[in-house]
Amino acid sequence: MAELKTKNIRATDIELQDRLVAINRVTKVTKGGRHFSFSAIVVVGDENGVVGHGLGKAKEVTEAIAKAIDDAKKNLIKVPIINDTLPHLVKTRYGGADVLIKPASAGTGIIAGGAMRAVLESSGLKNVLAKSQGSSNPHNVVKATIKALSLLRDANMVAKSRGVSIDKVFNG
Repeated sequence: MAELKTKNIRATDIELQDRLVAINRVTKVTKGGRHFSFSAIVVVGDENGVVGHGLGKAKEVTEAIAKAIDDAKKNLIKVPIINDTLPHLVKTRYGGADVLIKPASAGTGIIAGGAMRAVLESSGLKNVLAKSQGSSNPHNVVKATIKALSLLRDANMVAKSRGVSIDKVFNG
């Protein structure tokens, strides 16, 4: 299943909130000693259907986070949300991370772990069941979750791609 093309969303048009998913300290050992640097993965979203992720690397933690936020603003996608949940179940894989995301009834809340929770909350979903299978590496889990959300299609998108009315989508 090919990844859907989504329109680029301008970060300047919307108010984005960022969530830090993970910070990693990296050490490079040279003959002069150890050199430390930091990598940060950040998720940004407007909690109304727009979400993105970014990776930043720098010598200081704050610089790495700032770079990650700038990168995340360049990778925004639009998520179709119907009644605070997903239009349908989606399962996808990125690297070693398998992700399963299911729609849930009202009042369920977000049932997801660590890195997936940050992405789902930033996207604006309120009722969803999610399971991260396989690798727990936050980089791959975030990318798999974003990929899964980009594969979602609502009834309007399906009708438009088929060139038929919405009634025809549901009634065949």
